[in-house]
Amino acid sequence: MTGTRYMYHDPCHTPMKKQDPLKTVNALVSTVDSVKIEKNDRCCGESGTLAAARPDISTQVRFRKEQEMVSGADKLRADGFGGDVKILTSCPACLQGLTRYNDDSGTTADYIVVEMARHKLGENWLVDYVARANDGGIERVLV
Repeated sequence: MTGTRYMYHDPCHTPMKKQDPLKTVNALVSTVDSVKIEKNDRCCGESGTLAAARPDISTQVRFRKEQEMVSGADKLRADGFGGDVKILTSCPACLQGLTRYNDDSGTTADYIVVEMARHKLGENWLVDYVARANDGGIERVLV
């Protein structure tokens, strides 16, 4: 089996307040083989200035998150799945923190909106958008 399977990292300061974030995530991102997207627990260790102000604490938090990421990825691959495993988030600091685990967990971190754009607009969505914007796609207001 190939394709992509997902985990979701809900930021400590989640922007999704009205309903369960996983309900929203599963409604927004469709999967090829209909495997439900599950939450990947634990703080990523970035948390604003935590990594800079208290690296001793942040390192311990990161250690536990790495274990959680490896465990989550292993669970998604348990049935012989050989495709990509991505962890999605909505927070810039979390994305930075989650990318630290890419090599060790065999995952790729990305924004949920970027993954949505790939699904809806195709793999080259960003290149296509920039080309259209540069080719008169942006209105200029002269003052």
